[in-house]
Amino acid sequence: MPDIHPYDVIVRPVVTEKTSAMADEHGQYTFEVDMRANKIQIKQAVELIFDVNVEKVATMIVPAKFGLRGRRRYQRKKAWKKAIVRLAPGQSIDLFNL
Repeated sequence: MPDIHPYDVIVRPVVTEKTSAMADEHGQYTFEVDMRANKIQIKQAVELIFDVNVEKVATMIVPAKFGLRGRRRYQRKKAWKKAIVRLAPGQSIDLFNL
């Protein structure tokens, strides 16, 4: 298990219309995380940084995006890891409430 500092685990919050609706309705927040991070490290990082209680963490690898230029295929965006974090009822992260 790689030793990653908690502030290096979370790369950025993913703020879209869909993730904002998930935050409002279900208390779920979405982050881009380090590819090496596991669910336990993600939970610890979110609890430390935002001072909330995490109930569940779901992770997924978003595949790379490719494009075509003539006959050549090139990589437009690299693969990244997404984490959906569900908080305890009644808690929220102010970063998403803009």
